[in-house]
This record gives sequence, structure tokens and C-alpha cells, in this order.
Amino acid sequence: MNPVIQWTIPVVVSVYLAAAAQASEPVKIPAAAASCSACHGPAGDNPVSPDTPRLAGQERGYLAHALRQYRDGERRNPVMGAMAKPLSDAQIEALASYFAVQSGLTVKY
Repeated sequence: MNPVIQWTIPVVVSVYLAAAAQASEPVKIPAAAASCSACHGPAGDNPVSPDTPRLAGQERGYLAHALRQYRDGERRNPVMGAMAKPLSDAQIEALASYFAVQSGLTVKY
């Protein structure tokens, strides 16, 4: 057997099994999500105004990127800037993961 295939197959299987195990783990509600619910709704699916985005079902990477931009001042919004400022990278990842798996968007892009 080709040596590249010999080591590629176990690597691919390991990555697949790790992803499957991670996907089956329940997502815990991050403590910081309580603050988000004031404007975005309890699961990020019921914004208080048309100008407030729905977080539920958004892509995890997009949510994390947007929160980092608010925190770092690259994206300007007085409310979101203040909310994101104290968040650590781990908290941002937890929030993004939580809201990404909530039902909300009818179409994912």
C-alpha cells in the first residue's frame, strides 16, 4: 500500500470521529448569553427591534468574527462595543457556538 495512503486513512478517520463526538455533545448556555438575551431574545431568536439581528442559526465563524470586531473597536456600535469589550476569546467562541446551533434562520448560507 502507498505510504501516503497508509497514514492518511487513520488521520481522516480520527478527524471524522472527533468531529462526530464533538457534534453529539450538548452545547451549554454560556453565562454571557444572559446579557445577549436582553436585545436578541433568550436563544438569540427574538430580537427586540427590526434593527437588532437574529443570532440564532448564524454561522459560528461569522458570530465570533463580529464579536471580536466589536470588542476590538473594528466594528463600531456603542451598545455592542460595550457588551463585547470584556469578553475573552474563549467567551466569544462559547457564545458563537451556542447561538450557531439555535434554531432561527430558515435558510443558512
